Amino acid sequence: MLTSVLVVLFLALLIGSILGFSSIKFKVDGDPIIDKIDSILPQTQCGQCSYPGCKPYATAIAKGEADINQCPPGGEDGVRKLAELMGVEYKPLNEEHGAIKPKSIAIIDEDTCIGCTLCIQACPVDAILGSAKHMHTIIEKECTGCELCLPPCPVDCIDMIAIQENTENWKWKYPVFNIKNQKQRVSH
Repeated sequence: MLTSVLVVLFLALLIGSILGFSSIKFKVDGDPIIDKIDSILPQTQCGQCSYPGCKPYATAIAKGEADINQCPPGGEDGVRKLAELMGVEYKPLNEEHGAIKPKSIAIIDEDTCIGCTLCIQACPVDAILGSAKHMHTIIEKECTGCELCLPPCPVDCIDMIAIQENTENWKWKYPVFNIKNQKQRVSH
């Protein structure tokens, strides 16, 4: 009896060691370019790019299946950063996927809300708090402004409010220089 327990214990240690060594030796990292592209994208998970979220869109860009100018929430700045990262020429935002809008968040008129939970089901980042037959509210820090909660609301009690720029959300607007023109000026 003791011998069989020791044999099973030895086999478990041996197989565990082999698996542990194999997981380190044959580790497959994800494509680092996908992670870099994903970090540039705004993480709104809005689907305006015709992909279900930012990570699938980043994967499609890395594989060459999607263009860099399909993300309205990322704006022109996002397209410029993606062009620089991918080493391709900048293209203006594709209007087919939406227009650039100021960053906004959803606000629910709690007096009008009937508690249907359709907005909760539509929110890709779980920024809506509430339960069936009770009023809902938005967790402002979690809301990405994707507007996916607007269409399913049967009583139209959700409004998008633009976020005013202040010291907490202000970002430095970097100057953009056209390098080709500068090279031409230097050569003259």
